[in-house]
Amino acid sequence: QVQLVESGGGLVQAGGSLRLSCAASGRGFSNYGIAWFRQAPGKEREFVAAITWSGSSTYYTNTVKGRFTVSWDNAKTTVYLQMNSLKFDDTAVYVCAATRDHNWYDYWGQGTQVTVSS
Repeated sequence: QVQLVESGGGLVQAGGSLRLSCAASGRGFSNYGIAWFRQAPGKEREFVAAITWSGSSTYYTNTVKGRFTVSWDNAKTTVYLQMNSLKFDDTAVYVCAATRDHNWYDYWGQGTQVTVSS
């Protein structure tokens, strides 16, 4: 069983930066990729970014390319989502999820709110 806990959300001004964390705990966490999703009111859940277990590959939706960076910590227990040049449209609940095949996500966090003011 694996638990994922997001943290780091908050209120920031447009143009500012924020770093989200996705901390994994529990036995059996290895060889998982981590993806970040977000959902704003009235919108469908949207893929944001992902990183493979090895860290050799990262993926981003086109609206965040060049602004967001996803990475592992040294112990590979936490994935970070560094968000720079934040825009109002980035406002959403951000959720991380763990996957082995990138089609089915075995574990989900409960999310952290990011609010960007203009």
